[in-house]
Amino acid sequence: MLNIKVVGSGCANCNRLEALCHEVIDETKIEATIEKITDINRFADLGILLTPGLLINDKVYSSGRVPDKVSLSLWMNEALSQ
Repeated sequence: MLNIKVVGSGCANCNRLEALCHEVIDETKIEATIEKITDINRFADLGILLTPGLLINDKVYSSGRVPDKVSLSLWMNEALSQ
């Protein structure tokens, strides 16, 4: 099971990243939980300096951009195999 964290203040790109994560999980049937972190005081502690940020199993996979669904799927499968 994956633990996915979407980090951001709630802007359009942060919401888009969260929606894409849900889409990938639904399409690939990966078991995962998605947590949205909006507390700006936690961003740096998580390793995110630019939002939106994406952590999978506490590893930073993306910061400052919205990745495409193919990348998200690859990263999720990579995290599952670790």
